Amino acid sequence: MASEKQRAPSFDDIVFEIRNKDYGAYRLRKKYNRNIIIGILIGVLILGTIVITPHLYAKAAESKKKREERQVEMIMENLDQPAEQVAPPPPPPPPPAETVQQNRYVPPVVVDTVKPEDNVQLMTADQASTDVVNEEYIEAVEEVKEEVQEVEAEPEPFVVVEEMPMFPGGDPALLAYIGEHTNYPEVAKENNIQGRVIVRFCVTAKGSVSQISVLKGVDPELDKEAMRVVSTLPAFKPGKQGGKPVPVWYMVPITFTLK
Repeated sequence: MASEKQRAPSFDDIVFEIRNKDYGAYRLRKKYNRNIIIGILIGVLILGTIVITPHLYAKAAESKKKREERQVEMIMENLDQPAEQVAPPPPPPPPPAETVQQNRYVPPVVVDTVKPEDNVQLMTADQASTDVVNEEYIEAVEEVKEEVQEVEAEPEPFVVVEEMPMFPGGDPALLAYIGEHTNYPEVAKENNIQGRVIVRFCVTAKGSVSQISVLKGVDPELDKEAMRVVSTLPAFKPGKQGGKPVPVWYMVPITFTLK
């Protein structure tokens, strides 16, 4: 019969050989090593959490701040022009009839024959210089008259016309242009200034933008940026009244919002 291999008793078995093992101390000593290992693991886990959590929170706050600085939303809304009924302008008065000026015929007067040398008079130096100055003055006046005739006075802009001005590509293209070319002022961004700026401008008979003004402002920096963007708008398709291009008021609300 093979001899059975006997297991060597542990230190706890030797200590509690003649003692009551059911009292509880024996079980605690048996589980002591396992409890120590579990406690060490839990302590390492808590310590790692305490050390890593502030770092992760700082990283998350920094990335959130960067996203807030990059995400700038500009909402364009209510581009419809006021539907006020404006009476069409009265027709222009008929041009005056051309008048032909007639001079009464004056019969010539017959006089005695005069020799040419009797009427010849020499011009003095003062008279010659005076004539030169008069000629230069007349030429300058004629040039000024020509320039004044070239510059025609712009009529008063209309509010509503039969055919309103149109941005190339329509309102969606206008929104896209303003959104791409608007820069949120850093001062307003740092002070968390938001709001809607209403800008009014005139679309001339040639389609250009002029007479830019702020009807309702929020902050000087935002108002200035809104006027700058509007001043860079390309030419519109001009509005028409009676089939003729005319200047028309145009209004654009621009909303500056920080996310």
